[in-house]
Amino acid sequence: MDLTVRVKPGSRKGPLVEETEGDPAASVTVYVRERAVDGAANAGVVAALAAHFGVPRSRVTILRGESSRIKRVRVDDAG
Repeated sequence: MDLTVRVKPGSRKGPLVEETEGDPAASVTVYVRERAVDGAANAGVVAALAAHFGVPRSRVTILRGESSRIKRVRVDDAG
């Protein structure tokens, strides 16, 4: 499945995945503690989404937006 994700790096709430309602830009909001430095926040997003959907980290891929807060992410749950 492909998701549009809004990332909140450096959040005290993290790691947390919330379904987003009323946000036309993103279907899921991911709060991560990691700062957006040297890809740390992206790694946190992958880990949080993998844990949320119960899949290995290798099945979560950032398709677009590696340097943006809005990302397109694929979660491959077929196994």
